[in-house]
Amino acid sequence: MSIATEAARRRTFAIISHPDAGKTTLTENLLLAGGAIRAAGAVRARGEQRRTRSDWMKIERERGISVSASVMTFDHAGLMFNLLDTPGHEHFSEDTYRTLTAANAAVMVLDAAKGIEPQTLKLFEVCRLRDIPIVTFVNKMDREALDPFAILDEIADKLALDPTPLYWPAGSGGRFKGMLDLTTRQFQPYQRGGEHGPSVAFESNAMDDKLRPEERAELSDGAELAGRPFDHQGFLAGAVTPVLFGSALRHFGVDELLATLGRFAPPPGPMTAEREGKPTQVEPGAEEVSGFVFKVQANMDPNHRDRIAFLRLTSGKFARGMKLKAYSAGGKGAPPQRQMSVNAPILFFASDRELAEEAYAGDVMGIPNHGVLRVGDSLSESGAVRFAGLPNFAPEILRRVRVKDPLKAKHLKKALEGLAEEGVTQLFRPEIGSDFIVGAVGQLQFEVMADRLSNEYVLDVVFEAAPYAEARWLGGEAAEIEDFAAKHRSAMARDIDDNIVFLAKSSWEIGYVGERFPKIRFERTKERG
Repeated sequence: MSIATEAARRRTFAIISHPDAGKTTLTENLLLAGGAIRAAGAVRARGEQRRTRSDWMKIERERGISVSASVMTFDHAGLMFNLLDTPGHEHFSEDTYRTLTAANAAVMVLDAAKGIEPQTLKLFEVCRLRDIPIVTFVNKMDREALDPFAILDEIADKLALDPTPLYWPAGSGGRFKGMLDLTTRQFQPYQRGGEHGPSVAFESNAMDDKLRPEERAELSDGAELAGRPFDHQGFLAGAVTPVLFGSALRHFGVDELLATLGRFAPPPGPMTAEREGKPTQVEPGAEEVSGFVFKVQANMDPNHRDRIAFLRLTSGKFARGMKLKAYSAGGKGAPPQRQMSVNAPILFFASDRELAEEAYAGDVMGIPNHGVLRVGDSLSESGAVRFAGLPNFAPEILRRVRVKDPLKAKHLKKALEGLAEEGVTQLFRPEIGSDFIVGAVGQLQFEVMADRLSNEYVLDVVFEAAPYAEARWLGGEAAEIEDFAAKHRSAMARDIDDNIVFLAKSSWEIGYVGERFPKIRFERTKERG
């Protein structure tokens, strides 16, 4: 097959949800439906903690939540799916944003009993920043649920999306009997044991065995009110969301979700980049291999102390052993280009890894490296292609960090820099003083950081209150920034890329100094790259 044909077979999508909406169980059952795993072995008895094979970190196993993004690849029905699992917790929305830069579509998982929860809304806003097409999966229909029309209204009101049901449910909870395909008029019966029977024509006499007359009439009325043509172009533009109902735990509706993604989710498209300083469009079917690093993860395999850069390919046919040049998104001391032979690229199949002999646009592969690749780096055969850098967002919480054993101070510095390069937290080095300041979106990030410092680096650390509440990158003319920094030296710091940062005691202080120095921009985001 041609490079363009192979790229068109790819469906790269992310899953987003509020914690406990069932994202982890859905991920596992999508892998099961796609043939990537043979049994839902991680789905355990009720009351016992459940986790998918994508949750590898100790704190994830203990809390039953995902706090790091991971990728799983599987081949199904002639298509290659790349499933990007994102953190479900709001404290990791920056990691989610970076992961979404690698996705062409997203599945939004809603709890049928709760509808749109606060974190769902926040993650959706992350999707909206990139106009990503969203498929909605209303999960847990086997439990008591909100009225389906109420869920549709909430999607329309809170997300400003036009929800278009592709299926319509027959009841919920103990009354849940299945769902009707609004396109084919085939009814898919639901069995609590998980062995769901074959679909039957809704208008046929066989339906007499599936629903009582009043249930059939209720389903028919609801389907008539909800049913309307699906606007595929509106979906691709991020304005329309197809809606499916089901129960991930009972593997009901999962096959239909996978089929919907295969049919409607877009394949990789052209991406905006720069070539030798000039804007260009990188086409998936182009000959040159190119891609960008959207995530770096260390110690996924504690036995090997590995460091994996997740590369989203954007064009060309990659072959193992190929030489690529990296255009650095690092700091001032980073070399602009480095050539590397990619001899051991990895594709992730559920809990297994395989060497990637070849890969195409849309595929995500892991490149083992020892600190060579950073988040936001661009890779290509020529080294001339540079994709837009991935942004860092100003942290909401700042803390001082120190190690209990003073003899391990140098070890702490190296560990903090490694975690900052991964994007776990942000690291600031004050111009005056020796303390490190770490920044995060939420408290859970500090807990993850402490957990990893303890388990991976054998460092016992303490987080203390910092005298600062806000961090802002400085923009403007170099002379103006230098003058401002000289007058506020005690509040100046450097980030991991050696960019200058203003650490303020409050948001009021930022407003106050902003009025006094109108030529300085106090920026909430910084593009890496």
